[in-house]
Amino acid sequence: MLRHAHWWQHKWVRYGALITLLVLSGLVILALVREQTGTEGFLVGLGLAVLPVPLLIAAFRWLDRVEPGPWRNLVFTFAWGACAAALIAIVANSFAVRWIATATADPAHADTLGATVIAPVVEESAKAAAILLVFLFRRRDFTGIVDGVVIAGVTATGFAFTENILYLGNAFGTDQLTGDGGIASVTVATFFVRVIMSPFAHPLFTVLTGLGFGIAALSGERQRVRRVVLPLCGLFLAMLMHALWNGSATFGDWGFFAVYGAFMVPAFGVLTWLVVWTRQRELGTVRDELPAYTAAGWLSPAEPYALGSMRARRVARQYARRHLGRPAARAVAQYEAYATSLAFLRHRGRNGRGGADFVVRERELLNELWRRREVARPALEHASRLTAPLPVYGAYGMHGGYGGYGYPMGAVPPQPGYYGYPGYASPQPQASYTPHPQPTPYPQPSYPHPHQS
Repeated sequence: MLRHAHWWQHKWVRYGALITLLVLSGLVILALVREQTGTEGFLVGLGLAVLPVPLLIAAFRWLDRVEPGPWRNLVFTFAWGACAAALIAIVANSFAVRWIATATADPAHADTLGATVIAPVVEESAKAAAILLVFLFRRRDFTGIVDGVVIAGVTATGFAFTENILYLGNAFGTDQLTGDGGIASVTVATFFVRVIMSPFAHPLFTVLTGLGFGIAALSGERQRVRRVVLPLCGLFLAMLMHALWNGSATFGDWGFFAVYGAFMVPAFGVLTWLVVWTRQRELGTVRDELPAYTAAGWLSPAEPYALGSMRARRVARQYARRHLGRPAARAVAQYEAYATSLAFLRHRGRNGRGGADFVVRERELLNELWRRREVARPALEHASRLTAPLPVYGAYGMHGGYGGYGYPMGAVPPQPGYYGYPGYASPQPQASYTPHPQPTPYPQPSYPHPHQS
């Protein structure tokens, strides 16, 4: 007998509750910040704090170009950082500092302790909650290190946005009281330190937590201890670096610059290198895994190389847009994203991390590729011819390909399947197709239903 889901288990109820929570948090944080800065200070702080946000979001989207995550995840994490995490931080930090000041009768010591101990623990925990929610409830979108870095970075960008409004608004209020203006004003000094010198500070801290979750996402389902310990280690490192940054003001007149030069800049450089290196490895995974689907007839011989090159992907989208318009370019971009997800899924399967829904998910991705093949294939093959280092021969003639990814004409490709994970039989692709298909973004041809070999 089927059991009906309770009303609170419906997806729309959960979404509604989450949106309501974020909206209420946003209204409360707006009122609190405006109360502290005044209306004029709030508007000035808002105008200045928004400047680094597009640049940071663009940087994280660039890192995520290999397998772009859905926008809804980024919107949620930014909203969580700007509203929920900021509200938790303001309330918890204020309460803790007041309690310490009352207990010790030393307000100065309470402020120092709040900045160096309380704030890092509270703020990093509040931001980590967004990463945890995506990790638990959007598992398909959270598959590795880059996903962890992007989600953590966007969350921290939202948090820093709200915090900068508060700091810059208060600085403007101070200048209004003292009558200072120009370069010597507190507003300019605060803007220089927070927006020019260290816009990456909060993202850098929280990215350490994201790295922990990202490495945990690469672990197998049975490695439960690792999946718990790694995020906690990342969170601890984030708190430690945050505490060091906040405590730099207590190290003397040059303490801030010493910490900035000795720790922040090198850490930023190392993390940037690590993420870019990971992104290149992801492209290598695409080139390594997709030829199996070429052998089965799902992809043309030129596609694995083109899909494993960011330059070739861009050329393919431009080609589709130039000949068929924006809908075709979107279809090619979707084809690239689905093919990348397929390559990552197969890679996880070969390493014993495919999951119980491997076959179902593989079928879904292959069907999505098949729906868009008439638009995407000509564009990708054109891109391959323009960007590939070596030409190869395949079932469709001569293509620009990558080394052995093509199969010489007359050769019999190997059958798909590996380590117990069944592949799919060839869908019997046509030997040729129109190089300039009709401009329909989602072609719907009839094709034999694939079956397990």
